[in-house]
Amino acid sequence: MRSSRLLSILILLQLRGRVTAEALAREFEVSVRTIYRDMDALSAAGVPLYGDKGPGGGFQLLGGYRTRLTGLDRDEAAAMLMAGMPGPAQALGIGEAAARARNKLLAALPESASISAGMLGERFHLDVSDWYRLADPLPELATLATAVFECRRVTFSYKSWTKTRAWAVNPIGLVLKGGDWYLVGEAAGKRLTFKVAQMDALDISETTFERPADFELSRWWSESVTRFEEGLRPETAYLKVSPIGLKRIAALGAFAARAVTDAGPADDQGWCKIALPIENSDHSALALLGCGPEFRVISPASLRRRIGVLAEAIVKENEA
Repeated sequence: MRSSRLLSILILLQLRGRVTAEALAREFEVSVRTIYRDMDALSAAGVPLYGDKGPGGGFQLLGGYRTRLTGLDRDEAAAMLMAGMPGPAQALGIGEAAARARNKLLAALPESASISAGMLGERFHLDVSDWYRLADPLPELATLATAVFECRRVTFSYKSWTKTRAWAVNPIGLVLKGGDWYLVGEAAGKRLTFKVAQMDALDISETTFERPADFELSRWWSESVTRFEEGLRPETAYLKVSPIGLKRIAALGAFAARAVTDAGPADDQGWCKIALPIENSDHSALALLGCGPEFRVISPASLRRRIGVLAEAIVKENEA
């Protein structure tokens, strides 16, 4: 444990230039006296250190000294791809490892590249969560990540749209999409997707499995999303939409934005005809009502009727 702290201290000094003993003590959650002992140990090992007391003081490396002792441990290597996403890394239980890996990577770079990479991290931030929503609490996500890393079977209870069912799954991947985590796993001879927020009573077993050698998570996920979206909206609604309505419909999702992009030519009032993929008349009527009086349904007639029924019910419920 101490050797790891000594290396981390050395890397921080290399990255930050000058650091006080108090700041190092807070960083590693040890006493200031322990930091002074660590500095003595580094000096005894031949590391050229210089220390100033008083305001503005601190420890620094002399003569542009740079260490190459930056080998990544197992957790840090696993965290490399998450080093730019502290939120997801923390959720997976590798937040501290990601921070250490990032520091080691910066320390291993030439000085000019290290400065540029550091500036990039200070000036750009990736936030993968959606607007206006609270993240689902996922207390067992880190355990699930361990099962994926170690190829260990998991069991859990899963609440779908229709029922709750017990599953035994070989977990082969985790995906973060639109602020939600999904597990990709093999069960009953199929590859399936589970939303982690709908999983309960998760248990990781000692039983291991052989990860499929031909499985590529990113490619499988992309193909799976395409199949899902194509099957989700098998019907088409034909609408005539005002310029304001085009903006409102485009905000319903990528599928709607594509329909707006492919809209026909505008008439004298700026209204366009669009072909909008829909799941069914009931579902799409609820979504389209939020667009206000900025569209007209050409077909199907069932959608037009459903919108009329809902609009009448809204008016009735809100009459003075």
